[in-house]
Amino acid sequence: MANRLANETSPYLLQHADNPVDWWPWSDGAFAEARERNVPVLLSVGYSSCHWCHVMAHESFEDRTTADYLNGHFVSVKVDREERPDVDAVYMEAVQAATGHGGWPMTVFLTPDAEPFYFGTYFPPEPRHGMPSFLQVLQGIHQAWEERRDEVTDVAGKITRDLAGREISYGDAKVPGEQELAQALLGLTREYDPQRGGFGGAPKFPPSMVLEFLLRHHARTGAEGALQMAQDTCERMARGGIYDQLGGGFARYSVDRDWVVPHFEKMLYDNALLCRVYAHLWRATGSELARRVALETADFMVRELRTPEGGFASALDADSDDGTGRHVEGAYYVWTPAQLREVLGEEDADLAARYFGVTEEGTFEEGASVLQLPQRDEVFDAARIDGVRERLLAARAARPAPGRDDKVVAAWNGLAVAALAETGAYFDRPDLVEAAVAAGDLLVRLHFDEHARIARTSKDGHVGANAGVLEDYADVAEGFLALASVTGEGVWLEFAGLLLDHVLARFTDPDSGALYDTAADAERLIRRPQDPTDNAVPSGWSAAAGALLSYAAHTGSEPHRTAAERALGAVKALGPRVPRFIGWGLAVAEAVLDGPREIAVVGPAPDDPATRTLHRTALLGTAPGAVVAVGTPGSDEFPLLADRPLVRDEPAAYVCRDFTCDAPTTDPDRLRAALGG
Repeated sequence: MANRLANETSPYLLQHADNPVDWWPWSDGAFAEARERNVPVLLSVGYSSCHWCHVMAHESFEDRTTADYLNGHFVSVKVDREERPDVDAVYMEAVQAATGHGGWPMTVFLTPDAEPFYFGTYFPPEPRHGMPSFLQVLQGIHQAWEERRDEVTDVAGKITRDLAGREISYGDAKVPGEQELAQALLGLTREYDPQRGGFGGAPKFPPSMVLEFLLRHHARTGAEGALQMAQDTCERMARGGIYDQLGGGFARYSVDRDWVVPHFEKMLYDNALLCRVYAHLWRATGSELARRVALETADFMVRELRTPEGGFASALDADSDDGTGRHVEGAYYVWTPAQLREVLGEEDADLAARYFGVTEEGTFEEGASVLQLPQRDEVFDAARIDGVRERLLAARAARPAPGRDDKVVAAWNGLAVAALAETGAYFDRPDLVEAAVAAGDLLVRLHFDEHARIARTSKDGHVGANAGVLEDYADVAEGFLALASVTGEGVWLEFAGLLLDHVLARFTDPDSGALYDTAADAERLIRRPQDPTDNAVPSGWSAAAGALLSYAAHTGSEPHRTAAERALGAVKALGPRVPRFIGWGLAVAEAVLDGPREIAVVGPAPDDPATRTLHRTALLGTAPGAVVAVGTPGSDEFPLLADRPLVRDEPAAYVCRDFTCDAPTTDPDRLRAALGG
């Protein structure tokens, strides 16, 4: 027996490669071993920047007594939820159904046929707060397996049958209309926190996908309340501790309702989604705060998450060394007044404390404060504040840095590509567009096989063994469609089409139009996972609907348009009831109701100034889901450029929607008016 994780690509699995537990990765071999030994399987699921995963690993999986018991009575399987979201989704559904809640680390006991029968999350090393110790749980499971096997297998079979019966069907599968979107907005208004921004209570998560819906709804209908909720939420988050006031970028969530104390891990997907939201907020309002946050967040991603291969790493840890050898959450980011004085001297430290809300009592643990930008009447000298910020950032860089999860996840890189391409285009930052192109190149070069099937992950230039799931195909297609609009390179549209062909052929139920998270030819789990609701990222279902719709707008493809509209039946059913959890689906529905608009910009050459002005004007239009093609007359780069001549030898823009086209215009102001810009 031996720990088998040393050759895995997942940083999370590699963190456990030296445990005394005889870990297996998720594999047929693990279940064959359990059948041969006639023992149950311990399935432990987590991810590399998960605080309580680290705690349980240290307390239990590094403990020789616990490991010996596990090795003697179980086959232990360790799964990185970010590499295998399908495995995570199936068993998390079972955990939530059985216990009413879920989370990570996720601890599930399975039969050798992978059927679950006992569930939990974190278990402590000693009994506490009414929870049994992990060893007590193991002993109880072993005893039940040995003495009440029939009962255990009956329970497992019933749970598995219940899960298998949960396939989603949405009746007439019609696109949501004005009524459903108005009801969704009303539902969001009821859950909105007018004092603090955001929705619901603590913990409070950045509602990226809902914010996109609100911005699109305002663009289409002029609803001021929708824009106000988006603006106020974005301002409160940007001023709070959830935003890194020195280095840019957002933490995973706020533990309080006021956005003050974050859970300090920084995820690629949050920052990609929020970078795009703030860029879109700037596009809608011209807000200087939105511009600053979009650019700082983009710069954070490129500076701290970019890998040597050109992709983007998954996350930065919440924990880091506090300088005494202890790994402490938030140690890298928080400050005491004494630490400010040490770096800045008395006078500037007093200024920084007022500006960033650092107090003697502190807002975090042990008298430390999370930096914020509290609303104050005092006017600060901008140049002096910039100098203070630079000195604090330099001092912070000398602290032990949080660990980085270096694996490249296809879906999240797709989100980053879209955000960086658009942010670079809006703010004339070609370096950001280049970073987006480099990540796109890596995905095609390394993650695609010869049939354009996409691998979920890579690390250090080596592709992982796990197949892409629906969100990988959808989010990468979304990123490529943004690149196509920004760069004018039609190859990105072609690559998006290859991915979306897989969505139609391998992820879509041909009868109902419902979507599955795994392909028809993927590894068979106890249930084929399927979920149209957003979590930390857009659901694969909604993301696929959006990408299919944009591709159809670019190409006129009826099958892609039909597939998008059928998928939106889920939004019609769920949008009015649970709008907070289907924000991206609602945003896609806004695009359907708006057309979406198709804009073709033609000019004599890509670098022609008048062509570039029209192209930029098109990109800055707020019409929901609008697609943009730019090129020379007669170019075959994009279908939208066909039969689009110059107008009086001048660059021109053509705007179409619902099979009807406006007269072409050479005037950027007329184009802006046509696109709600």
